[in-house]
Amino acid sequence: MTDDVDGGDAVAARDKPRFETVEAVVRHQMAESLGGRRGILEAGIPGIVFTAVWLIAKDLRLALVLSGAVALAALGLRLIQRSTVQYVMNAIVGIGIGWVFVRLAASSGGSESDQALAFFLPGIIWSGIYTLALVSSCLAGWPFIGFLVGSVTGDPTAWHDDPQIVKLCSRLTWLFLAPGGIGVALQGPVFLLGWTGAIDKDLAVLLLGVLRLGLGWPLRIAAWGGMIWLLARDATPIEPAPRRAEA
Repeated sequence: MTDDVDGGDAVAARDKPRFETVEAVVRHQMAESLGGRRGILEAGIPGIVFTAVWLIAKDLRLALVLSGAVALAALGLRLIQRSTVQYVMNAIVGIGIGWVFVRLAASSGGSESDQALAFFLPGIIWSGIYTLALVSSCLAGWPFIGFLVGSVTGDPTAWHDDPQIVKLCSRLTWLFLAPGGIGVALQGPVFLLGWTGAIDKDLAVLLLGVLRLGLGWPLRIAAWGGMIWLLARDATPIEPAPRRAEA
């Protein structure tokens, strides 16, 4: 029995990716989390469909059904191909939470325009929460990206012993959170202006769709480009420098 366990541990250790630099770890983790072009499309297209259908047909139920159908079709294709469903599920969960907010707006007597506007609210709230969390991690000296490094090396906090790694991870975390922070700063006021009637609600829906998709992805691409530029060095070893023995 012990031999079987030891053998399984050996196989797991052999299959686990090995990295010598922080840059290599973060590049690997970025590739895993983004899912490439296909993952990006699967996450973004349902939102595009919802916005386009609502603005053209002014039919909220149709917009929700078609955006959900697109996501479910992508899920079905993933299942047929036996590939990861992570990125499709992100879109499906987002649509589901948006539907809940739509129903809440309807139950409070909101018009269809109010309900369409409510669909965007959970995304703004979520972006605000994770932006504040990532900013706090940087200000506290424990940048979020550092924990990605720790998740691969097997020690979640050893990276913090090396100031060079902390500095690099802090820069990467600021770049990582920038698109979400900018998105909240722009989308939040538009949502409030539309919700309070200061601007036409349909115009607010259009602006939110443009900001989330038309501006959101270019911001992400720019941030990822900055991260890739920082990661091109392969100069920060994972193992922290040994501490000097105290006299």
